[in-house]
Amino acid sequence: MAAGLTLATGSPARSSIFNPETFMLDNGMQVVVIPNHRAPVVAHWVWYRVGTADSPLGKSGLPHFLEHLMFKATDKIPQGEFSKIIARNGGNDNAVTSYDFTAYYQMIARDRLELVMGMEADRMVNLHLTDEAVLPERDVVIEERRSRVDNEPSALLGEQLNVSQYLHHPYRLPVIGWMHEMESYTREDAVNFYKTWYAPNNAILVVAGDITADELRPLAERTYGQIPARDVPARVRVTEPPQRAERRIEMRDARVRQPSFVRSYLAPSYDQEDQKTAYALEVLSELFGGGGTSRLYRSVVVDQALASGIAAYYRGSSLDDTTFRIYASPRPNVSLDDIEKAINEQIATLLADGVTEDELARVKKRMLADAVYARDSLSGAARAFGAALTTGQTVDDVEAWPDRISAVSIEDINNAAKLVFDIRRSVTAKLLPEETEPTG
Repeated sequence: MAAGLTLATGSPARSSIFNPETFMLDNGMQVVVIPNHRAPVVAHWVWYRVGTADSPLGKSGLPHFLEHLMFKATDKIPQGEFSKIIARNGGNDNAVTSYDFTAYYQMIARDRLELVMGMEADRMVNLHLTDEAVLPERDVVIEERRSRVDNEPSALLGEQLNVSQYLHHPYRLPVIGWMHEMESYTREDAVNFYKTWYAPNNAILVVAGDITADELRPLAERTYGQIPARDVPARVRVTEPPQRAERRIEMRDARVRQPSFVRSYLAPSYDQEDQKTAYALEVLSELFGGGGTSRLYRSVVVDQALASGIAAYYRGSSLDDTTFRIYASPRPNVSLDDIEKAINEQIATLLADGVTEDELARVKKRMLADAVYARDSLSGAARAFGAALTTGQTVDDVEAWPDRISAVSIEDINNAAKLVFDIRRSVTAKLLPEETEPTG
């Protein structure tokens, strides 16, 4: 969710939730501060504009591998000590890699903020990538892939779904990488990637919590501000060719106990000329499959008792064309064909009859309320800004989220539904147990 806020940069007052302040360091590092003074703690996030879709050719997952390596040694911090120092100071930390960004974060007491800023600035440029640090960590990420993907049939299905949806665009790559390409990682691969993308002018600092921009600025200048900017290449992405026919995959695996169904449609993201469609799709995903009052849930789970769970999801924060997906798990003795038929009937009804004023008003009210509740989460606020700013949106776009959601009309949703629910731009994926030979 992108959440609404009011800028401290002279923008006209609109809906206000996070009330952020923002400034730029001399080296080009953007800083966003989200004051929240209810407790003396802060969420400190550094976001890099690089992710899995920026992997070098033949090195899928290298951004995630470098995320692991960022916890190795620098001149100031011995190997394995980064997270221990954070823990000894009462905080916790971690990192995340996605298709369009890589982010590092710490939750820490306000009076320890400069400590973690210094540590994060240090590893932005002073990482020691020796063979002794890099090669054993390659084994760690390979084992992570075995554990989280190769041992999980649903994760394997997800990989097959992505390569079926994207024939050419790098969103087809697994975030963690293909096994045979992970095995080829070298120290030189890691060093080249680190020196190419990890620079202050390719990063965004987001701090949410008990601090103001006036208080943060001198800390940022003493830490990140001491790092010179350097040239960072443009993010060159290929364009996915038009999808002209529906695609279907069915995967069977002996480890499957619970069959599952996924329908995925290509969809525009927020980073398109017509942002209006993206906001309409966000409302549509809530109305159609967002929780126990959605159309899909009431029909397929409650009224027809075909599924134990069903949901729709739209990932609008994306640099390139994204997806609108529907997930479902059948009840025992219900086939995936019956699930698919029920979903298709709901889509047909939506396209034929459209949505009503009452359900649109109810969904928008819930979404706007959720945006207000998001104020309680420091990391949630930092995530909203980081994900938006690394995928082509601006602080002002985030600020305008409540107003733009409020402006979505019935006509907007009906037009967005007709655009996205085109079976020729879909992939239908089914996960089933292995068929057993009849006995007797």
